This record gives sequence, structure tokens and C-alpha cells, in this order.
Amino acid sequence: MRTLCASTLIGEFFVIGFAALVAMKDPDLSTSTVWLVSGIAMFLCLALCGVLTRPGGVALGWALQVALVASGIYVPTMYFMGAIFAGLWWASVHYGRKIDEAKARFAAQTTQDSPSEA
Repeated sequence: MRTLCASTLIGEFFVIGFAALVAMKDPDLSTSTVWLVSGIAMFLCLALCGVLTRPGGVALGWALQVALVASGIYVPTMYFMGAIFAGLWWASVHYGRKIDEAKARFAAQTTQDSPSEA
């Protein structure tokens, strides 16, 4: 699960950076505010890559997805991009867990099938 979720978060890192460039064109937003908020979100993407396997890591990822969709208030394209990444996040968590379960079953089967050394 960690690999799939981290891949999604790295993709979001870049999307947030590009969205910041678009948001800078809004005359109602200051450049420093845009980069502060975007920088924090980009940092969270990277930090979450390291805490995905800890309790609450996936929940924090969901919170980031909600914030990404909500950023569509300032950059309307982010409604669409946020929805895409929320779907990717769901798929990463869902299928990542299935892959982890399959790996665990395979490892258990391999240790049971191997001849014991006496």
C-alpha cells in the first residue's frame, strides 16, 4: 500500500506546485500567501509519504484529498484534479491493502511449503 499511496502523493506534489502558478495570476491573492499555502501542502505530501504505515497516516491522506478538492474555490480546475487524485488515493489504499494481503498470504504459504531443516 505504501508504494501506491506514496506515488499518488508525489503526483499531488507536482499538481499543487502547478496549481500555485495558476493561483498567482488571481489578483485577489498575494504571491506570498499562495506560496505559503502551496508550500505547506507540498510539504505535507512529502511528509505523508513517510508516515503512511503509521496509525492515522491514511486518514491524514484523506484530509489532504479534501483540502485539494476544496482548493477549487481559488483555482476551479482543482475541483477536477482534486477529484481525480481523490479517486487515485482511494484506489491506492484499496488495492494497496489487497496487494499487502496477497503478499502476506504468499509469504505464509512459502514458509509452510519450504522443507524444515533438521
